[in-house]
Amino acid sequence: MTGTDGLVGRTATELAALVRAAEVSATEVTDAHLARIDAYDGGIRSFLYRADAEARERAAEIDAARSRGEDLGPLAGVPVAVKDVLTTRGLPTTCGSRILEGWRPPYDATVITRLRAAGAVLVGKTNMDEFAMGSSTENSAFFPTANPWDTTRVPGGSSGGSASAVAAGFSPLAIGTDTGGSIRQPAALCGVVGVKPTYGRVSRYGLVAYASSLDQAGGLATTVADAALLLEVIWGHDPADSTSIPTVPEPVRPTLEDGVAGLRVGIITELTETDGIQPEVAAAVEAARAILEEAGAEVDKVSVPSVEYGLSAYYIIAPAEASSNLARYDGVRYGLRRQAADVGTMNALTREAGFGAEVKRRIMIGTYALSAGYYDAYYGQAQRVRTLIINDFARAYEHFDVLLSPTSPTTAFPLGAKVDDPLAMYLSDVCTVPTNLAGAPGISVPAGLDGDGLPLAVQVVAPALHEAVMFRAARALERGFEFTARPRLGAS
Repeated sequence: MTGTDGLVGRTATELAALVRAAEVSATEVTDAHLARIDAYDGGIRSFLYRADAEARERAAEIDAARSRGEDLGPLAGVPVAVKDVLTTRGLPTTCGSRILEGWRPPYDATVITRLRAAGAVLVGKTNMDEFAMGSSTENSAFFPTANPWDTTRVPGGSSGGSASAVAAGFSPLAIGTDTGGSIRQPAALCGVVGVKPTYGRVSRYGLVAYASSLDQAGGLATTVADAALLLEVIWGHDPADSTSIPTVPEPVRPTLEDGVAGLRVGIITELTETDGIQPEVAAAVEAARAILEEAGAEVDKVSVPSVEYGLSAYYIIAPAEASSNLARYDGVRYGLRRQAADVGTMNALTREAGFGAEVKRRIMIGTYALSAGYYDAYYGQAQRVRTLIINDFARAYEHFDVLLSPTSPTTAFPLGAKVDDPLAMYLSDVCTVPTNLAGAPGISVPAGLDGDGLPLAVQVVAPALHEAVMFRAARALERGFEFTARPRLGAS
């Protein structure tokens, strides 16, 4: 290999192997990806903050460590983009909100600590819907992000910046967070792999909270194998997170190529045979069925009745938790502060200026749902629905090892198409929300292109703590779909 030829577009697994073998330096890998960002991010705007200087310094440290014969880690020299909802020491963390504009945390999130320990190079913080509240990355307080496949379309959300960065080749890996589908849905719309792990498998320490019982960090990648590698780097018990699962995760990579012969796969009828599913999306699920059956899996339909109420329950539970979590942004401790004659007025003016319309909407919904006289009717009832969803999934898993559905009901929609219709926007998450409510893992796998040249995807979900079997099914689908297309950036 000469210089940086061919470094962009390689998988994380390939890049790490090249760096460890001294066939290319971490500095060359970093410079190649920063040049790619220079050339194309102006039309996509994946990044809120570019960490060029820090990335080059980190790459030089990795190269020096290699010259000393030290272990470089499984992500040696691999560029990684990180959603701007995870704290990064000394680097801005805004959560896509004016209320945190300019805040530089004094500590790293556990996910960031583990990435650094694995040899990764953080190239920047990616754009997102404000406080992760959105499905299109149009709710960012700073600017919308475009889909690399068609810059007139949304990349999905709220991790749209991370998904678009991977799709555009700005980094082979990215970190997102998934509260109701915010990794999987943008992964689907951008044609990349997106993983939501079991709740508690990845530490939430340093993840700025939206809805604490639902938020979960995970990864985006161009291949299932890279997604598995990234997950194994960032997951595991963390005593700093009280919700972290104390058991050691079952590795996913050793069984990745084991196939699906004899595996029982259920297609969720309530998420597939329903209004609002784009015909080409439904066809992709049928194609997935054929791939899995050809590979030896037993595939049948399954009913999970209560998932039909998942969206309604989610949009009570998540706003209720947000109304509590976002109360900390009061103009006193950190972030934006508007001056006023008294504390109450200062609080009100700071929040009015600092929060966007969607965040205010969800805070108001959540506060109402928790208010005296309405708690049982709304929040309490939503939690009961959540229990029904958990129980219905458990019954389905008595007969099936994994379940299959669309990831998103449609492919990427035009920028601006749903910003004035919150309900239409919320429906973008109808296929992903139930898994969050159940605390179970899910993965989105690219499944081809629709008639407009936009990515299609299918979703595999599994019981809690069963990522290994989920990844086996995802890898079988990846082999079957043979999706290798990439966006043509800069094409007229």
